[in-house]
Amino acid sequence: MGMYKYIDKAMKDPESLRKKMIEWRRGGSFVRLEKPSNIGKARILGYKDKKGFVIVRVKIVRGGRKRPTRKKNRRSKRQTIRKNLQMNYRWVAEQRAARKYRNLEVLNSYWLGKDGIYYFFEVILVDPRMPEIFKDEKLKWLATKRGRVFRGLTSAARKSRGLRA
Repeated sequence: MGMYKYIDKAMKDPESLRKKMIEWRRGGSFVRLEKPSNIGKARILGYKDKKGFVIVRVKIVRGGRKRPTRKKNRRSKRQTIRKNLQMNYRWVAEQRAARKYRNLEVLNSYWLGKDGIYYFFEVILVDPRMPEIFKDEKLKWLATKRGRVFRGLTSAARKSRGLRA
């Protein structure tokens, strides 16, 4: 087995993951990290250890979304307060990270875990104006593609929209 297989196996260990999530739960909704938690997964999704790449852990509350309830008038028998989102939680995490870090562009994201209250994702963000990124031929297109997460062009959004299996 390669090195990334061992790292991935260590990330899936339930006891260590549970301890990490207890710490993550106490932290904020957005935590900027020095290095990704799962380096193998991040490398597969395009992360490189160079200037301009930022990793952010995003915490999202679990549970469905609710419509606001009516305060007066007669209600319909078929009116429900539950609302099914067309977006998956990973896409929501990407959008929230993009709104928080406006000068950065979302490259990709991956799932870390969930507990009884929260989902945890790591979002890979890139600064397209950094010279190291702008000179890289594979990432040069990021400078012109602004707001890709809001237009449904990241992998989480494409999956949610049914464009990828």
